[in-house]
Amino acid sequence: MKRLSKSMVVCFMAAVMIMTVGCQKEEITPIIPDSPIIPDSPIIPDGALPGLFSVSATKQVFFSQGNLQYQASTNTWRFAEHQYDYVGTQTSDGFGYYGGNVSGSDNRYISSTYGGWIDLFGWGTGSNPTLSSVDGDYGAFVDWGCNPISNGGNTNNLWRTLTKSEWDYLFNSRTDASSKCGTGNINGVGGLIILPDSWTLPSECSFASGFATINPNTHPDWTHNSYTLAQWAQMEAAGAVFLPAAGYRNGTRVNNAGFGHYWSSTPLKDVAYYMIFSSYDLKATKFYNRNYGFSVRLVRDK
Repeated sequence: MKRLSKSMVVCFMAAVMIMTVGCQKEEITPIIPDSPIIPDSPIIPDGALPGLFSVSATKQVFFSQGNLQYQASTNTWRFAEHQYDYVGTQTSDGFGYYGGNVSGSDNRYISSTYGGWIDLFGWGTGSNPTLSSVDGDYGAFVDWGCNPISNGGNTNNLWRTLTKSEWDYLFNSRTDASSKCGTGNINGVGGLIILPDSWTLPSECSFASGFATINPNTHPDWTHNSYTLAQWAQMEAAGAVFLPAAGYRNGTRVNNAGFGHYWSSTPLKDVAYYMIFSSYDLKATKFYNRNYGFSVRLVRDK
């Protein structure tokens, strides 16, 4: 038998080691997600809040992150940065009520060239948002959601306005509707709090449904629920919606006297339906003149 050289033995041993390593079973460590993946969990659209709200027996919607705002000089639409932001006016309405927390903006200066932001619109003025004249100028409804919203997907026709029936279902007909609505304030800004269909109260927060007790001497009274900015961040993350009581505009006169007025898309002869609330009450299906400037909070279908 021929004797193997030292170099041949080394090469043979190396080959055996390579084959042995190659045959070893590789151990795979499974990747476990931090939280369970729910296959049918809805994707939250850009500019939307995380909660889902039933507006009919078969339909749920996401609310936008804030009230709709418009800048005429640049033809730009956007949602308010925070739910509690509103433009309002910086001049008293004669009753001692005024406000707004959007710097450099005032609804009184509504015009086709105004460089500030406005957020009180005549009914159905999606194609003519600075229309502020007499009621006869208001015709067919053009939804504000037909426009690209810069921080809401920036594409036409993603958003829409609730109908009269949908506002009514939200507050009066969905499961546990009465327990999912209440007035309050966020860092001093008064408004209406609406809870989503599925709701878990954050551990460091509280919520009381309903309204403040009527007292003419303390109108408006937004102390039924009170939240710091940090507390509201937790409520919002859990899906809560806040509609600020931003008042209304009549021509160039703005009144912020403790009420919130929010348009629906539903006409009634020569007027239109809207939702109104104070710190003491809520009416989901009121109607009024189309030329009045009310707030707009858009929704997006699930």
